[in-house]
Amino acid sequence: MRHVPFFRWVLTLGVLLIACSAAVYAAVPEMPELRQIDLTVLREEPDGACTVRWTDPFDHGEHEAAHQCDARRADSLKAPNYDPETGYGWESGFVVAEGSARGRLYTLGQDDETIDDRIDLSDTLVIIGLLLATAGLVGGNIRAAARLSGVRPDVVRRAWQLAYDAAAVEEDHTRAVEAVRAAWAPLQRERVHEEMGRVPVKSLRNDAGQRFRTKEWEKGGIHTARDVLDAGVWKLGQLPDVGRRTAEQAVAAARHLADGASQDVLVRLSADDRSDPRTTSLVTALRVLVEAGPRGKEAADTARELAERLEPLLADADAASTRSAMFRAGPERRGRARAAVAGLRRILAEAERDALVPRFGQTSVDLLRGPDNELDALAAWTDFERRPGDYYRVLAEVTAAGSGWRAPSPGGGVSVEV
Repeated sequence: MRHVPFFRWVLTLGVLLIACSAAVYAAVPEMPELRQIDLTVLREEPDGACTVRWTDPFDHGEHEAAHQCDARRADSLKAPNYDPETGYGWESGFVVAEGSARGRLYTLGQDDETIDDRIDLSDTLVIIGLLLATAGLVGGNIRAAARLSGVRPDVVRRAWQLAYDAAAVEEDHTRAVEAVRAAWAPLQRERVHEEMGRVPVKSLRNDAGQRFRTKEWEKGGIHTARDVLDAGVWKLGQLPDVGRRTAEQAVAAARHLADGASQDVLVRLSADDRSDPRTTSLVTALRVLVEAGPRGKEAADTARELAERLEPLLADADAASTRSAMFRAGPERRGRARAAVAGLRRILAEAERDALVPRFGQTSVDLLRGPDNELDALAAWTDFERRPGDYYRVLAEVTAAGSGWRAPSPGGGVSVEV
């Protein structure tokens, strides 16, 4: 559901009304600059309506105009008492002293109604504007507080740190495992190569399950399955009575045997092989995992499982990491963020209860103790002689995970021999 900024519009309308009020008030006409003059009252009604004559103090011309005299002034100022000879009265008045209306007769209070109306309009606008602005601010803050109620940057930060620690442990363990596999692979290939050298070529069968006619092959130097693999399709196909199709089937059969042998060959470790750099590399690589022990593998498995649990929760909790992100998020995303924060709290509580962070740290330290020099290799061989069973177990676990190795059945299968 898309967020509608209702209170923001209410606040905006309130501010606009306050601005309009200021504009109306600024447009209220001001009292002009006036100059007091004497007026000769030519005619006057009992209610004060009169006709007056005055001399313009600026251009010195005489003017007549209707005027509202003060009916309550003294009778001595009214006609005919003021001037019995002419029958005129006297009144004091004002003329405009500036602008285009200079010299024009001005009656005090003549603009009062217009001024009052505009001031009343300005007051009405400012009151309504203040009410709307207040409603917008209060309502917006209440809504913002509700929207920001799920912000938990500390929880999200701690969860990210836990995810980094878990990822580091998993990465360190994977690196140690890959080092063992990399050292083991050439030894395994060599053993497979030896096994293929013991398989006579006549034991190979084609797609129909029939043995190949290998008399001419043996004359050409192809005696074992290893010779078939070394020759390849092209060289094998050059032999008499061997076409490309037969050569392809023979090579495929040899490869099938090699694949099967790779699952069952023995990689022998022996203290007599200290001079072999490949075997030494394998023993030193194994020592890292042996030193970490079962706890190291357990910590790596826990880290992997923890990372899988944290990943979706951290993605949903991203909006709860900062106030600005939570404020911009829609209702649905905020709901997911609050639920994710609750899930992260539970995981953090479990991690603290199980002391996962110290375990991860110690495991990373153990897994980073790789071989650096000849002394490390010597220490690895010495440790191997002291507890060879641990090395066998680790090698079996690592090669099983990396090459499809299967546990041996009683009386046969795969083993690691000294």
